Amino acid sequence: MKDSRVAPAASVALVDLVLVLVFAGIGRVSHGEDLGLTGMARTAGPFLAGWLVGWVLVALVPATRSRPRGLAAGALVWVAVVAIGMLLRVATGQGVETSFVVVTVIVVGVFLLGWRGIAALVTRVRGRSASPAAQV
Repeated sequence: MKDSRVAPAASVALVDLVLVLVFAGIGRVSHGEDLGLTGMARTAGPFLAGWLVGWVLVALVPATRSRPRGLAAGALVWVAVVAIGMLLRVATGQGVETSFVVVTVIVVGVFLLGWRGIAALVTRVRGRSASPAAQV
């Protein structure tokens, strides 16, 4: 029998993946660089490795595995994306200036936690409007 949590977790992981790619693309465009495959791979690669590590951790930790759309799972992926991404940037000779680290922490955090917060709010509002008491 197929685990019903796999599809939602995959959807959540895909949203996170797209947002990490958007982060890398914004960075390239803001520095006048193209969005070609080679450049994007160089820029996004370290952060995508962090994304992968983060999602392996989400799958291993029972509290996050059961709630991949929760803020705890988002925080786990966020920390992994930033930490692994920066370590790999250092290892590959890419820049890790303090200002870049600060921007990365903020933007990736807003991306990975922000959409989860919005989704939770929408779910909560929809739940209230669907309840019988709200329809009176």
